Amino acid sequence: MRIKIAMMRAGLLLSAAMTCVHAVATPQCIVPAKPGGGMDLTCKLTRQGLQQETRDAGKDAELRISYMPGGIGAVAWNSVLSQRRAEPDTLIAFSGGSLFNLAEGKYGRVSASDVRWVAAIGIDYGMIAVRSDSPYKNLRDLVEALRRDPEKVSFGASGTVGSQDWLKVALIAKQGGVDPKSLRPVAFEGGGESFTALLAGYVQAVSGDASEATLHALDGKIRVLAVLSDARLSGALANVPTAREQGFDVTWPIIRGLYMGPQVGEADYRKWVKTFDRMMAKPEFDRMRAAHGLYPFAMTGAALTDYIKKTVDNYGKQAKEFGLVR
Repeated sequence: MRIKIAMMRAGLLLSAAMTCVHAVATPQCIVPAKPGGGMDLTCKLTRQGLQQETRDAGKDAELRISYMPGGIGAVAWNSVLSQRRAEPDTLIAFSGGSLFNLAEGKYGRVSASDVRWVAAIGIDYGMIAVRSDSPYKNLRDLVEALRRDPEKVSFGASGTVGSQDWLKVALIAKQGGVDPKSLRPVAFEGGGESFTALLAGYVQAVSGDASEATLHALDGKIRVLAVLSDARLSGALANVPTAREQGFDVTWPIIRGLYMGPQVGEADYRKWVKTFDRMMAKPEFDRMRAAHGLYPFAMTGAALTDYIKKTVDNYGKQAKEFGLVR
């Protein structure tokens, strides 16, 4: 009898300890790429915003950032669906590239309805960059070089043929009379790797995101040839012309945000949605977002979920036009 009572007490103590550990568990943000790119930026901006939010509330909280590269987001996505379906304090960064891969079926036989979309915290835009000592002074120079001999112009991209970074160049090349099938993309696991390869001379150009370029443009080692936005951007890239200004009607907005596992409880999900609503409503967050090279775009919960589903459908149509999916 005494043994049974002792075992019951031990069980209760273990249960209480587990509850306590769960209560004080540090939330984490998973970057589905290597450090240094736009996904990394998303988690770091989220951490900074949440730190400000908790300080304003008289608390002190931390957001742990971890990295899970592989398959341009596929490894992290599958990890969530197989192992982290109900984790209430795990956020995973996503971008427009994630949604494009989802539309192409690169994450497997899944859909936008298979996770819970929490918040979009900003918007980014595509861009094309070269080294500052490159002979290509503008976008038309680069396209002319592609027309003459596409084999001599390789470009770094997050992902292989069919990725959003490939498609940005493909759209521009097609308008310049270049067969997209002749392009030479070099696949990397995130924008950080692409810029490292560019600076080392392994590729002649990079197709990436404006926020990534902002991190490198200030030291004068790269030249951004074009931003793929409707109008010129503010901040560090304010003097960079759009592709449209240079005769190429190509724009590429890139949403940046976070999602959670599909079985996260409604109360936990709503807690995060409300936290992001409060955080993004503050002027301090606007300044943080701008400092990270992102532009205003704030959407959460059900509205974001609808937006994501429509975006994935539109990306699917674009992918079919280029023969990327059946």
